Amino acid sequence: MLKHTFPLMKKFLAEIDVMPKKEILDPQGKAVTGSMKNLGLSEIQNVRIGKHISLEIEADSTEAASAKVDQACKNLLANLIMESYSFKLEEVA
Repeated sequence: MLKHTFPLMKKFLAEIDVMPKKEILDPQGKAVTGSMKNLGLSEIQNVRIGKHISLEIEADSTEAASAKVDQACKNLLANLIMESYSFKLEEVA
C-alpha cells in the first residue's frame, strides 16, 4: 500500500498595522489631536490613526505564511497609494 505524504501545515497569527503615509493628511488624527487640548492633554500631538488587523493563516513555513500575508496586504488590506503597512507573524499551536 502506498502512503501519501503531505507537507505538514502550520498555523500562524499575523498582526498587521496599516497607517496613513506620513505625507498624507489624516483628518481623523488631526481631530483627535485637537480634542487632546480640550482634555487638558496638550502634550499629546501629531496623532495618526490607522487600523489593526489580526488574522490566522495556515502554511507549510514561516516564509510561505509571510508571503501570503504580504500579498493580502498589497492586494486588499492596504491602499498602497495612501497607506503603508507592517506585520508581525508568529507560529501558534
